[in-house]
Amino acid sequence: MAIVEQLDELGKPAWIALMILGFVFWWPLGLVILAFILGSGRMGCRHHSGSGYWQENMGRWQSKMDRMQEKMERLRGRMDRARQRGGSGFFWGGPPSSGNRAFDDYRSETLQRLEEEQREFKDFLERLRFAKDRAEFDQFMAERRKGASDPGQGPQPQAS
Repeated sequence: MAIVEQLDELGKPAWIALMILGFVFWWPLGLVILAFILGSGRMGCRHHSGSGYWQENMGRWQSKMDRMQEKMERLRGRMDRARQRGGSGFFWGGPPSSGNRAFDDYRSETLQRLEEEQREFKDFLERLRFAKDRAEFDQFMAERRKGASDPGQGPQPQAS
């Protein structure tokens, strides 16, 4: 394989020129040269030098996966702590500490009180809507019964 060694000495431009000439003269020859170039790793920025290359890349990949796993465990811990505290409404487990424990307690109590008041207000609005709907329905049924008991008197047209 003296030709391959000579082209390797000339570098990537020689391989690219050979591939282009292969496509110009007979396209299957260009495809064969392209496959050889890619398969042998001659166009890559790295050289395939046995198992050391793959072990190095697997080591990098493994370290990235380990870091990702550590981050996921920290996130899981934060979420568990937030759930145990009763979920104060903050996604990352509550507001950061101010450094003053009395103020932090006051803040958490106030937030819990406000959340309770919000729930109570929503319940009140729901009961109010239900009562309004009930009153409207009762009025409709009363008018309907009144109309059924007086069949001769239907709804009167409105005078303009």
